[in-house]
Amino acid sequence: MNTVNDTYHSLLARHDAMRLRRRLFSPAGTGRQAAEGAGPAATAEAPQQPYDGAADQRLITDHLELVTPFEDLIAHLYDAMFAHWPFLRRLFPESMEFQRQHLDAAFRYLIENLHDPDAVAATFTRLGRDHRKLGVRPAHYRAFEASLREALRRTAGPRWSEDAERAWVRMLRFAVAAMVEGAEAALGEPAAWQATVTDHDLRRADLAVLRVRPHEPYPYRAGQYASVASPHLPQAWRQYSVACAPRPDGELEFHVKLTGRGGVSEALVARTRVGDVLRLGPPGGTMTLDDDPTHDVLLVVGDTGWAAAKALLQELAAHRVARRSVHLFLGVRHPSALYDTESPEELRRRYPWLRVTQVIGEGPGPGEHGALADVVAGHGDWSRRLVFVSGPPAMAGPLVARLTAEGVPAGHIRHDPLPDRA
Repeated sequence: MNTVNDTYHSLLARHDAMRLRRRLFSPAGTGRQAAEGAGPAATAEAPQQPYDGAADQRLITDHLELVTPFEDLIAHLYDAMFAHWPFLRRLFPESMEFQRQHLDAAFRYLIENLHDPDAVAATFTRLGRDHRKLGVRPAHYRAFEASLREALRRTAGPRWSEDAERAWVRMLRFAVAAMVEGAEAALGEPAAWQATVTDHDLRRADLAVLRVRPHEPYPYRAGQYASVASPHLPQAWRQYSVACAPRPDGELEFHVKLTGRGGVSEALVARTRVGDVLRLGPPGGTMTLDDDPTHDVLLVVGDTGWAAAKALLQELAAHRVARRSVHLFLGVRHPSALYDTESPEELRRRYPWLRVTQVIGEGPGPGEHGALADVVAGHGDWSRRLVFVSGPPAMAGPLVARLTAEGVPAGHIRHDPLPDRA
């Protein structure tokens, strides 16, 4: 299977190189209209009129009860796809559970945000760039559309409406057009980067800190994340924050916690060795510092969310501006759960401009005790700060909601809601 996948991705890389060469010598053939396979019947074709996402949102929502929860719809979709196009199965991991969760989240995001087509287009443009690592092409999207049509009818039954189906298809085509545009714009960069593991430090039985050296320069900013795939599970990808600011030697650091058996986290924690070659998808995420060095900063982290904060602190230290105040809330269940950070006292000595508050959820120990959101909110008004929140979904989601309710503008909060990573 690995040999088949390697050959397939090598052919795609050569194909992309030829497409990039054609684009360089034919500047007019760029953008959505140059999408591979685009034409009157192609799903990747850009809409000729502004897309009325709000109208489709109403149609889809009116018939949503017929196809929700999405579990059956997604099962029928993949059954149809692999029955009609069995060769597409090799693009997916052996276990489809995470893929089903990912598609469920994508459907929900689209339906909830369809009234804002610009935001949807921006999100799916980034997703299209990222999906190059999977070997996805416009022909695959057309297979997906046909499978979705079949799955909608099968799930909804005789009450299904043709108008609702057309709204679903318009929604899908709009998202796909943005994805194709994102993929086309990224032809000048690798679809994925290979990186050799240079260090594998098992800090606990369920947590490892990995250092990797990409074979080509990996362009990212402090606070961003990368999708990571192990040779033990070549088509399964999980997102992990890069735990260091860009370094002169180009090495990257990842903090990986074991969250389930048989998944990427187990492969990286328990089965990865120095010398193994991982694959990295394009960097992503919004947890980056803005261009205004005078903005005060609030960092709130828990568990392996420390990885993003560590990178940001390194970046702040490298570009220190005396007027910038930084306050770090470090949430832990118990002080013994600290796996990589120095103690608060050591952090303060390393970064004299940093204020650190350790928040303990259980048991005795130095610091404040209680729910992290309550402690952060109790420390005052954060509405003028640039806020970074990083940690497991059960911690980060409620915290972002609490900060917003306390008056912090949504535009001041940097948070990438990475899913639980098996």
